[in-house]
Amino acid sequence: MRALTALRPLPDWIVKEILSSLDLLPAPAILIDERLSVFGANEAAYSILPGVGTASSLCAQFAEEDRDKLVNLLILSPDIPGCPAGLDIEITSGEERRWCNLQARQVSGFDGFFIVTILDIHAAKTTQIETRRWEERWNAALVGSDLGVWDHDIRRGDYFYSGKWKEIRGLSRDSEVDADYESWIDAVHPDDRERVRAYIEKQVAGDMSVTDCEYRERRADGTYVWIECRGACVETFPDGSAARIIGTDLDITARKEAEGQIQRLKQRFELALEATRIGVFEADLVDHTVQFDDTLMEIFGLIGNSPVMGGDDWMSVIHPEDRAAALQRINAGVTSGKDFSNEFRIIRANDGALRHIRGQAAHFIDANGRQKVIGANWDVTEDVRVREELERAKTLAEARNSELEAIRSRLEFNALHDDLTGLPNRRFLDETLARHSGAAGLSILHIDLDRFKQINDTLGHRAGDFMLTHASAILLSAASTDDVVARIGGDEFVIVSTFEGDLCRLQAMATEIIERLRAPVYVDKTPCRVGASVGIAFDARPDCDATQLLQNADMALYRAKSNGKNRYEFFTSELQDQIVVKKRVSDEILASLERGEFIPYFQPQFDAKSLDLAGLETLARWAHPLKGVLPPAAFLAIAEELDVVSAIDAMILEKSLDHMKTLGEAAPKISFNISVRRLSDPELMTKLDKLPIAPEKISFELLETIFLDDSEGDLAANIEALRSRGFGLEIDDFGSGHASVIGLLKVKPNTLKVDRALIKPIVENREQRQLVEAIIGIGHSLGMKVTAEGVETRAHIDLLRDMNCDILQGYALAKPMSYTDLRGFIAREDWRR
Repeated sequence: MRALTALRPLPDWIVKEILSSLDLLPAPAILIDERLSVFGANEAAYSILPGVGTASSLCAQFAEEDRDKLVNLLILSPDIPGCPAGLDIEITSGEERRWCNLQARQVSGFDGFFIVTILDIHAAKTTQIETRRWEERWNAALVGSDLGVWDHDIRRGDYFYSGKWKEIRGLSRDSEVDADYESWIDAVHPDDRERVRAYIEKQVAGDMSVTDCEYRERRADGTYVWIECRGACVETFPDGSAARIIGTDLDITARKEAEGQIQRLKQRFELALEATRIGVFEADLVDHTVQFDDTLMEIFGLIGNSPVMGGDDWMSVIHPEDRAAALQRINAGVTSGKDFSNEFRIIRANDGALRHIRGQAAHFIDANGRQKVIGANWDVTEDVRVREELERAKTLAEARNSELEAIRSRLEFNALHDDLTGLPNRRFLDETLARHSGAAGLSILHIDLDRFKQINDTLGHRAGDFMLTHASAILLSAASTDDVVARIGGDEFVIVSTFEGDLCRLQAMATEIIERLRAPVYVDKTPCRVGASVGIAFDARPDCDATQLLQNADMALYRAKSNGKNRYEFFTSELQDQIVVKKRVSDEILASLERGEFIPYFQPQFDAKSLDLAGLETLARWAHPLKGVLPPAAFLAIAEELDVVSAIDAMILEKSLDHMKTLGEAAPKISFNISVRRLSDPELMTKLDKLPIAPEKISFELLETIFLDDSEGDLAANIEALRSRGFGLEIDDFGSGHASVIGLLKVKPNTLKVDRALIKPIVENREQRQLVEAIIGIGHSLGMKVTAEGVETRAHIDLLRDMNCDILQGYALAKPMSYTDLRGFIAREDWRR
């Protein structure tokens, strides 16, 4: 700020002359010094500033916050020669504040003195301030909205795009925008370009009306955004074309997606209505009109009529008997304001057909405040027909209900009971055991009828059925009323009862059953006797396993039958141990089969006259991994129960034939024992045809106990097939069973093997020698060779040679041996020593 100078006082005549010149000015004017002291003013100034006067301060006429502005006005004035300084300021004139422009000009020749003129700019300044306020509000509104603003000032070449406009297009707010028209139109979706071009051309032509356009534009990331553009031309060139166009853009992608979803839902709804043949109506409750869609017009038979009709018109279509009830439901629904359903019959207008209609409706108030009902009707005539048929069927079913219930009861009883005896069956027993599992104290008697099969086979099924009915009556009378007596198989029965520790009762029950079943019963005057074997198991613990208890009783029954039948046995820990051992041996047999631990042993056979090697009998041995080589007695019975004897035979056969290949001519032939089951195998011949050795070198030994006289079916067929293929056939253990000469003639074996029980006593017993000699003679007469088993001494060899026996086999010449021992035995001819 310039320092105040020491003022040189103005002469009075100068002051008067200046004031006279101020009076000539139309605008208010005041003469002041740089201390803002007033020296005078014209009349116009007094009208604006009534308080201004000589020797007063101009500051007193203004607000305190504006006084420094007045000082600055005077300070700046001399710095711009010939140009007065200006200041917009509010002046208080009476109770009114008005905007004025103050300009100060220094008095020429007199430093520190100024003439201040005052211009009234209140109207212009007020407009300017109000415009600035509106601009601020507009800018704040744009910033807070989702609108992107664009301003194309073509006259000045100025193109403005707001930050939101850029964000809509995937650009940053501070990025530069290429205003080239063709570059921008290239980003518009190809399907929208022609429409957008027409929109732009209309604005460029100078159309000053606000127009809008929706289109898709490619964003910076390549995706498209839907934009609603609203704009207008706001300035034009003299030729009428646009000089400035301003507008806004709004991202409407979400709205478009929602509209698309609504459209898809609408299409689905329309398709659903069409597919389900549902008609829609809308009723106006104010003017009592109803509008039907095409489907409903067709349902009601009103095609060709106006879809808008009065309430009475469409009510006339409803069957007279249903009108009152239908109208009542409508009124009740409208009154309650809740959704309601309806069902009525119509007499279709076009053909008079009676149809059943079902409907659902809802009350609502539209945007104009009118009360309306919207709903749907559909034809349920077919449903009603089906329902009526179902009702008739239901009535019929109910009429037959008692009969069906009786049938059901009979079927249920038959499903759980034995047809012959009426006793519960195995299914009933299983359900009973399931209920008793976990119960406290239970006993089970498992009964098997002895000799029942013989009666059934010899006297026929009628006698068998009679004996089963007889046995059932005895069991029922022996058991208590609370016990369950069931028939679980052909001749097997079970009695289940509670057990409270009374073993004597179980023994007495079993004894009574055995004694009474042992007594003869006459069937057609023929006495029939059966016996009974009983296995007993009990468990007094509070959580006994009923299923396991049945298994225990079954094991006890097996023990009773093994010990001679017609007796009872209790399940014991010893029996349990035997079962455990049996289980272990069974597992070991199966494992040994997998590992190939069953091996052949060979017992040589010799020509009785020359003692040359005549053949080898193959014997099965178990090469147990812990117990060494075991004979058949250690495994055969369990193997039969496991049904693996055939598998063991096959393994022995395969290994033996491999050894025969190595022995070559040193072993003239080899023989194998063959079981009834294997001999009855329908696939036996197919398997034997694949053997890698000539059939003439193989013989199969048939046990005499095969019942040669009764051999039929696959058994007889396979015997004949063996003979026809050239395999040798031998009857083993001849003399120990009951084979007849007729049986021998049937089978026609190549060799008879006389049982060792007949051979052993011939040294001491003359009659036994004569018997053996007779057997040898019979064999020779039938064209068979005879082999003597059990040759244990030199005396046996000499006697049998003298009897013309063909082949000798026994410990006197050779014991059974492994293949390794056999090779050395043959090479050394140890038997000759």
